[in-house]
Amino acid sequence: MEDIDAIAVLQDPVRRRLYEYVVAQGREVGRNEAAEAAGVARTLAAHHLDKLTGAGLLESGSRRLSGRSGPGAGRPAKVYTRARGERSVSLPARDYRTAAELLAEAAEEAGLDAGLCAAARRRGEALRGPAGPCRGLEEAVEALAARGYEPYPEDGAVRMRNCPFHAVAESFPPLVCGMNLALLEGLLGEGGPVRARMDARPGECCVVVEASKNNGD
Repeated sequence: MEDIDAIAVLQDPVRRRLYEYVVAQGREVGRNEAAEAAGVARTLAAHHLDKLTGAGLLESGSRRLSGRSGPGAGRPAKVYTRARGERSVSLPARDYRTAAELLAEAAEEAGLDAGLCAAARRRGEALRGPAGPCRGLEEAVEALAARGYEPYPEDGAVRMRNCPFHAVAESFPPLVCGMNLALLEGLLGEGGPVRARMDARPGECCVVVEASKNNGD
């Protein structure tokens, strides 16, 4: 019931806009910034942000947004980031996470990494359908966003704030990260102007998407 109650908090349209904005930034967001982004008054934004925090969807802290310290730096402001916990709802109750972890454990013990990656690559190709490889990073962003990776541009490449397989990847990182890379290789298409490669970063997806080196970009 706790997860259901937490997700129900997002039914309010203003609250949902605020949550989506904070999540999309990938950093701490202050009340003034969030209010401006959602088009509401600061007091209303503060109310909804604290509701989201109380539901466990956001985490809050405080810091000086001016970046200064010492006398005259002003009081610390309340800031918000996405909560690290994961929420899911299934009615009736289902436990796919345990099934996934058991399958991952069996695959790892049996040395089935190559077979898993081959299957993941085929699944990515199936998700892409009859279309050819992604024609550029903008098209890659659309494909990744549709799969829940929360892509964002950085230094001419595309990184992803969310790993859809995070829960299982925490327990079996080499196996699941390799599977994820193969899936994205199939989804984006090999031999095209973009490529996926492993470049793990704490708190984000282990894969980065960039222009292919043989593309001359």
